[in-house]
Amino acid sequence: MVSDAEMVIEVRELSKRVDNGGEPLTILHDISFAVAAGETVAIVGASGSGKSTLLGLMAGLDQASSGSVVLAGENLAGLDEDARAVLRGRLVGFVFQTFQLLPSLNAIENVMLPLELAGAANARAEAERWLQRVGLAHRLRHYPKHLSGGEQQRVALARAFARGPRLLLADEPTGNLDAVTGHQVIELMFAINAESGTTLILVTHDEEIAGRCARRLRMDVGHLDEVSARPAR
Repeated sequence: MVSDAEMVIEVRELSKRVDNGGEPLTILHDISFAVAAGETVAIVGASGSGKSTLLGLMAGLDQASSGSVVLAGENLAGLDEDARAVLRGRLVGFVFQTFQLLPSLNAIENVMLPLELAGAANARAEAERWLQRVGLAHRLRHYPKHLSGGEQQRVALARAFARGPRLLLADEPTGNLDAVTGHQVIELMFAINAESGTTLILVTHDEEIAGRCARRLRMDVGHLDEVSARPAR
């Protein structure tokens, strides 16, 4: 049994409802699960099943209608927006389908930014080290518009891991990449995740990518329809 103290994130009876032209629409229905330190978990399901909404709630980017998210022992419902942002910045790294790089900053500046916001004295050296790790030592001063999609996602990986997050949230990280580039990015992400001992929660519609994770949670129209674990090898 894994103790509560070892749980990086716990989702408890989480629901999300929105107003749909005067009619309530439930996007998530009483979702509950927990993820232990070091686990790799895939959330799979069709488009519109609620995967990205669930990820946003877990990150504290949105607020639930009911239920709770406990991140490293902190109930997000008990924190205001600023406190959630501080906790998120300290504990969570993000990788998005659309990369979310700042176009006015070059590669090293994009990776430096969260380090500088955290007050790191060696932000430039750390950013350069991480860009070397993802194979972009020759692209430090290139702006996003001059980088390929795969290169942009590598910068995003460097940025996500640079602060040593306890939890990495990845939302369709290969969604805007071709098959070969996507495979390379996924290989890199899993390799760095294993090296860092980070807990990974990955939203994907790709069953092959999901199969790389130790656990799989299946979303079906806002319900957690299935929880499965990969057989031990």
